[in-house]
Amino acid sequence: MAFFGAILPAGAQDAALPPATRFSAIRVDVGPLLARGLGGYAEGVRGELQAALARTFADRVGGPGPILVVRVTGVSLNPYAGSETRFGGGGNATNSDYLEGEALVVGRGGEVLLRHPQLSATPASSGGAWYDPASERRRVSYIAEHYAAWLKRGLGLD
Repeated sequence: MAFFGAILPAGAQDAALPPATRFSAIRVDVGPLLARGLGGYAEGVRGELQAALARTFADRVGGPGPILVVRVTGVSLNPYAGSETRFGGGGNATNSDYLEGEALVVGRGGEVLLRHPQLSATPASSGGAWYDPASERRRVSYIAEHYAAWLKRGLGLD
């Protein structure tokens, strides 16, 4: 799915949707991650984000509306070894995970009706104990849920 270089109509950048908006489908595009050679990892991110978006937007899918396409442009899971500082003493910016992308609301003719860039940051500790082999997957799942919830708010659909 390639919507790169699409010309946006006036006002399409980061506008709000009508409150009754419904989508005919929701798709996740991890093409930018695949282009960087992140193959299986990119597909894992796609799966987690697709599931999170399906849950978050469940009340907004169905019918002949536009398609919601979420393009993931970056993912960063920073090393975490349980040394996160929560109060005072310098903060914890280096102990954050990031998911960056943009939502495109695409009309039936393929035209981009709205573009909403978004960056989500969550604590690297969100996956539990760093030494647990399942920690990284839980971190991806957690940030995908965070991204989906804030996207619904950002589009004015919550």
